[in-house]
Amino acid sequence: MEVKLEKVSFAYGNTSKDILNNISLSFHSGERIAIIGQNGAGKTTLIKQINGMIKPTSGKITIDGVNVADRSTAEWAHKIGYVFQNPNDQLFLDTVKKELLFGIKNEQLSNEIITKRLDKVAFLTGLTEKLQKHPLDLTNLDKKFCAIGSVLMMNPDLIILDEPTGGQDYQGIRRLAHLIKDMHENRKLCIAVSHDMKFVAENFDRIIVLNKGRVVLDGTPSQVFSCTEELAKAAITIPPLMKLTRTLEWPDTILRQQDFISEFIKRRKT
Repeated sequence: MEVKLEKVSFAYGNTSKDILNNISLSFHSGERIAIIGQNGAGKTTLIKQINGMIKPTSGKITIDGVNVADRSTAEWAHKIGYVFQNPNDQLFLDTVKKELLFGIKNEQLSNEIITKRLDKVAFLTGLTEKLQKHPLDLTNLDKKFCAIGSVLMMNPDLIILDEPTGGQDYQGIRRLAHLIKDMHENRKLCIAVSHDMKFVAENFDRIIVLNKGRVVLDGTPSQVFSCTEELAKAAITIPPLMKLTRTLEWPDTILRQQDFISEFIKRRKT
């Protein structure tokens, strides 16, 4: 899959102020991309453009060469899965199992394939023992995973996550990290909007920073989080582990806990 944004701008109504300003980007299968920026930077507006929920004021977005604006959001649902920040916006049936099966029931798939997919998704989302529960009786953590699971059941090529760590505890964040790793291993394109810099640094290979509707940084976590001046302008704080490594005068490339432990052991031996 290839997603291309070509000089995309967007403004609400008759306002002259652009929420997005002349954005050109490309994304490909297997990438794990985090979009970060302060509130009002245009992050959610950008991801809603990608699946056609909002149309650009100018510019063009294509998926595998097809203009997103030429098809409805429903028509893109088999290729693009979108998980809202608030899972209650996506849950409306009376059991978790029905929620997971809702979209896929209209696909021409055998019962065997559907059952296998349900078993895998329920396992990945931690919902295997909760399939008969009412979604509204779930914890906020499990509601989020129910919404994610309903998207994964459709086996889309692109999964968009809006603030996935919101309301998650440590176990939920670990489960989410495992899900994103599974998407990557299956060559899915994953794009997430997040304010959680620790989670972003540890689970994504590419970070895009928005500031006032413009892309100001685009690179690997170590590249982006090394740009102190641009991050300050965008009101973004570096991950806690990076603050520690800078205090210790260690390399800025240490962003994951395991890398920190390895560096610590190496330095203990010297």
